[in-house]
Amino acid sequence: MINRNQFQRNGTVYLVGAGPGDPDLITLRGINTIKKSQVLIYDRLVNPDLLSYAPVNSERIYVGKRPGKPSVSQEQINGIIVAKAKEGKVVVRLKGGDPFVFGRGGEECEALAKEKIPFEIVPGISSALAAPAYAGIPVTHRGKARSFTVVTGYTRDKKDLFKNWQHIAHADTLVVLMGMKNLELIVTQLVLLGRKPETPVAIVEKASYKNQITITGTLETIIDKAQYLTPPATIIIGELASMADTLAWFTEPVDVDINKETEIQSAVVG
Repeated sequence: MINRNQFQRNGTVYLVGAGPGDPDLITLRGINTIKKSQVLIYDRLVNPDLLSYAPVNSERIYVGKRPGKPSVSQEQINGIIVAKAKEGKVVVRLKGGDPFVFGRGGEECEALAKEKIPFEIVPGISSALAAPAYAGIPVTHRGKARSFTVVTGYTRDKKDLFKNWQHIAHADTLVVLMGMKNLELIVTQLVLLGRKPETPVAIVEKASYKNQITITGTLETIIDKAQYLTPPATIIIGELASMADTLAWFTEPVDVDINKETEIQSAVVG
């Protein structure tokens, strides 16, 4: 446990979860930490509206990662956070979703602990929960799904992508984050591991935003149906994914006819 009394010369770092997109979904604690920030270090998926809570004289540093494009490395981000804290400042590291759910918050905390810099975690609503909820999909349901599993659909080394998936593949509800680039590989692997091709699948793009799109299908049809979706998107696999067709409350699922390509594009883009 971090002993704050030892580190009075350093500032404090708050790792804050900004939630999935809608700025109303950040916690009150998260808003209050932003309001007292002297340095605000934020990611690409953070809703820009949240930046308005920071003091006018707060230094703002963008460190968003862009898929497939040059970005600030995690090591560089760690260095920025540490350097600003060593200036004795209140640093808010604002991250989409939750800092500890595929947000590399653990790595940043390790860097801070190594330098004896005090920090605090402010949990956020992960898209692993928000995307299904905003699509009308419960991740658990009495009598239908007793558990859910959250897994990343992207790894730096592709040979590690399906490590331990012999167990993951048969989760009651499987939620895949950052999986759009490898959607075809994921679907193929699940079928190879024994998941039935008729297993329901839902994909939610831009969860909680006004332009949220939900597409439903099965492992057999989802690759074609999702061809015009783009990240950020959350993939939900399992019996409960089909409930998006009846419980949608935020936006209606897009009815995609895989035999009419032009209609798919107009439904998703327009």
